[in-house]
Amino acid sequence: MPDAEVDLIPLVDGGEGTAQALAAAAGGRLVHRTATGPVGEPVRAHFALLGPGRAVVEMAAVAGLSLVPPDRRDPARTTTYGVGELLRAALDSGARRILVGCGDSGTSDGGAGALQALGARLLDSRGNELGRGGAELAHLDRVDPSGLATARRDRDPGRLQPAQRAVRGTGRGPRLRPSEGRDAGAGGGAVGGAGAVGGGAEPGCGGRPRRARPATRAGTGASGGLGAGLAAVGARLLPRFEVLLGHLDLDARLAAADLVVTAEGALDGQTPHGKIPAEVAHRAKRSGRPVLVLAGTLGHGAHEVRAVGVDAYSSILPAPVPLREALGRAGEFLADAAEHAIRMILLGTRLPQTAGTHLPSSVR
Repeated sequence: MPDAEVDLIPLVDGGEGTAQALAAAAGGRLVHRTATGPVGEPVRAHFALLGPGRAVVEMAAVAGLSLVPPDRRDPARTTTYGVGELLRAALDSGARRILVGCGDSGTSDGGAGALQALGARLLDSRGNELGRGGAELAHLDRVDPSGLATARRDRDPGRLQPAQRAVRGTGRGPRLRPSEGRDAGAGGGAVGGAGAVGGGAEPGCGGRPRRARPATRAGTGASGGLGAGLAAVGARLLPRFEVLLGHLDLDARLAAADLVVTAEGALDGQTPHGKIPAEVAHRAKRSGRPVLVLAGTLGHGAHEVRAVGVDAYSSILPAPVPLREALGRAGEFLADAAEHAIRMILLGTRLPQTAGTHLPSSVR
């Protein structure tokens, strides 16, 4: 279709690439820093400055799953400490309004590490400070925000706004072995206390240590509970697409299209619950536009995407291939699959409108 007019709309969901994409869209810049990675070792990370007083911290850049070696993927041990370090760096750079992208998490510590890096003290029943990692939260008794409050007064940071993923899960999070599940689950019962304490103590007031209690606010479970930790410093929890797609004029651009093509790494039963293809399809259907999804793989429940407005979908893989090969040839496979899909669509448009009446009912 050499005469087709193609409107390319890069979309981000709060995960990997969010800071870079928003910096490009807003004419901002990336700031590189060395921070503590999810397994406690230094990593080269970044955040984005978008303009006067505005910044984007992408948790995937410092605590993402890709930064956790496969043999060290223990969610009871990984930490979001580096997220807090990037937040401090953004504040020191003059940011007063910070958007935190929660996605592609390699951690499950309820944002406790981020709080610790920001100056809060997480204490057990004897007043001892907790170590890092989700398993430590099983001993959490109370949170002392006094150090955090001082830091907030000195920097006057304004608001943190985490753009969370769906609480039901991201599909890429760390997998728990049974023993790890018990450890992380034990901490999970207390992890809400981080959010609950933050909600109860006015940010910047230097309130007394308070006992942890479970948080039930929507979004506090995002990215291994990072939403709960961010809520503890007064962050507003917002649906990611409400924040990330607002500047793209997406609805108007979808309405102007004849065909909408979007993509997903793995299309499965989780896709309708907050993934990009579902959001795109939902918005496209407001204008009655057809939606095609090209996916790396098709998983269990992929058919459920039809209920949210996806008209057709297919995998880009031409045949079963090893994962390493599939990743290495993804660009090639995607281009071939896109051409194949468009050719099939063009073939369908050339069929006579009455062609279907000559087909057996089982084929229709």
